[in-house]
Amino acid sequence: MTVTRVEKDFDALTLTVVAEFAAPVERVWQLWADPRQLERWWGPPDFPMSVHSYDLSPGGVVTYVLTGSGGQSSRGRWRVAAVTPPTALEFTDGFADRNGDPVAGAPTTSVRVELSADGDGTRMVVRSVFSSREHMEQLAELGAMDIFAGTIGQMDAVLADGRPRP
Repeated sequence: MTVTRVEKDFDALTLTVVAEFAAPVERVWQLWADPRQLERWWGPPDFPMSVHSYDLSPGGVVTYVLTGSGGQSSRGRWRVAAVTPPTALEFTDGFADRNGDPVAGAPTTSVRVELSADGDGTRMVVRSVFSSREHMEQLAELGAMDIFAGTIGQMDAVLADGRPRP
């Protein structure tokens, strides 16, 4: 598996996931920069993602839906804060309504992605900062942090073929 370290720090309200890939930085960046490739790995395998809008520029918004096999769904949105291709991305992730607008009062998570060359491959560090301890503890109880680390493991298959999800 590509994930080499997962650190949960409840005092700092952070989850840090470190992964290593046998691909150059520019190729790993495409997993974030291409919405069709993003759909192939963001979210658990049994809740695939569909991107509805995609503006990966500072101030831009990405909206998506995760849909389970039983038809249940969860809508989300990123508010993009900063983009430095091909090495860094910052966004705030949160729940969205049917229009892609933030759900009032719902917790959010600030996410920073950093990619760096590591020999012939890439080292990726994803640091999530939660809006409150309660939010972080709730996600931990639901297993969401471990699920997120597992979703990063899905990146290898996308890197291997580069195809969007059918």
